Order: sequence, then structure tokens, then C-alpha cells
Amino acid sequence: MTALIRFDLHPLADAEWRRECREQLNQHGALVLRQFLQPDALQNIIAEGNAQRHLAYHTLSKHNVYLMKKDEAFDADHPRNRDVISTKGCITDDVIAAESPLRQLYNDELFKSFLCDVLGETALYPYADPLSSINLHYAPDGQELGWHFDNSSFAITLLVQKPRAGGVFQYVKDLRDADAGEMNFDGVAAVLDQRQPVDALAIEAGDLVLFRGRNSMHRVTPTEGDVTRMLAVLAYNTQPGIALSETARMTFYGRL
Repeated sequence: MTALIRFDLHPLADAEWRRECREQLNQHGALVLRQFLQPDALQNIIAEGNAQRHLAYHTLSKHNVYLMKKDEAFDADHPRNRDVISTKGCITDDVIAAESPLRQLYNDELFKSFLCDVLGETALYPYADPLSSINLHYAPDGQELGWHFDNSSFAITLLVQKPRAGGVFQYVKDLRDADAGEMNFDGVAAVLDQRQPVDALAIEAGDLVLFRGRNSMHRVTPTEGDVTRMLAVLAYNTQPGIALSETARMTFYGRL
């Protein structure tokens, strides 16, 4: 791991540093760890991403911000049902090589221990299916991720390649309370209608981001220009033996 993480900037084993990271995440709902990877490791991931790109499965999906089936009790243009668009290409865990820096990082015990401490989890486990643990997403010119809430309580991503313009991660912290069943349709409508100011994360290539997106609505604006935005998603579960549903796998990956 010494050739992988910039421990001079990110002392993962240091208890005080972990506490600072945890407080930052709890306060802001997001934690950006800048220049997380050694430059060589990042270059390896970019090369790998370019070499594997022909294997990517491309999807264009319409969905509402809650990622739920339409609710017939509301009109089609109601915030509960209103469609937004997400487009992306994606390569899956089974084509990420064993020696890939992404795989080494994902499996590293110190890294997982750090994540558990900051996220307040007891343990983290890979997905039980062969596709979902590590994904590399491609967003060429014009592609975007529409406004949504996550189903999971946290997401861990690494920006691999930043586009020339666009591709901005925007969010509104704690816009709903999923556990209380409070959907905040008015607040969601204000964001969708661009009546509400939103926050943006300044993220550079090589930055690791921890984000709590279950109650914080977020999107990635369309990529602009001839450099594809590449983003690695490191997906963990808090329980062993969990697989992404077959329906979700067919939707996102086009295969099982």
C-alpha cells in the first residue's frame, strides 16, 4: 500500500486524524480527501480505465429523485414522480484486475478500518454478486447524473479523471428525512425548479469523497468537452452476503 496512498497527507492509522475526518463528514455530510492517491497509482487507474472502456455498458435512464416507482396518487409533474435523466457508461467489478490499484485499495484492511471509524460502522463487506463492488463510471460530453437521493447511507467515490468543464457534483444537505418518511416535496420542487441555492463540491482527479446521500439530494452536471469524466465507485455493505438485485444489475450493467 505504500505506493498507493499519500500517507504524508492522509495518515489513515492516526486516531486524531480519523476523528477530524468523522467530524467533518458528520457536520457537512461530505468529506473530500484531496490527492488521496500517489500520482503513479492514479495514472495506472486512468490507463486501465481507457484500456477497458470498450467493455462499458451504457445506460440512459429516466427516474424520479426518490428512485422509486411512480406513485399514481400524484400527477406526472409532481416532485414525487417528475422524471430526471441519468446517462453513464460503466465497467464492473469482474473486469477490474487483481493487481489494479482500485482493487488493492478496495481490499486493504487499513483503508477499511479507517472507513469504518469515520462512517461509524463496525465492518464493511464486498457485494456477494460479481459485478457491484467496484465500478468505474464514464461520462463523456453531455452525459450527466440526474438529481436523486441514495438508497444507501454512504457512498465512497474516487474521481479518476476530471473533464475540461461541467461534471460538477452539486448537493443539498438533509433535504429529506427518509427514516421519518418525510419526503419534503416542496423542497425537492424548489431544487428541480432552480429556486433553491445548491452547494457544490470542488473535486479534483485523485480526490477520495465520502458522501452521505440518503437524505441529501445530489446530482452531477453534464460533462462539457472532449475529456471524459471517470469516477470509481467503491461500494461496500455493512452486512455480509448482500447482492445487488438481479433487476438492478440488468438495469445498470446489462447482465448478471
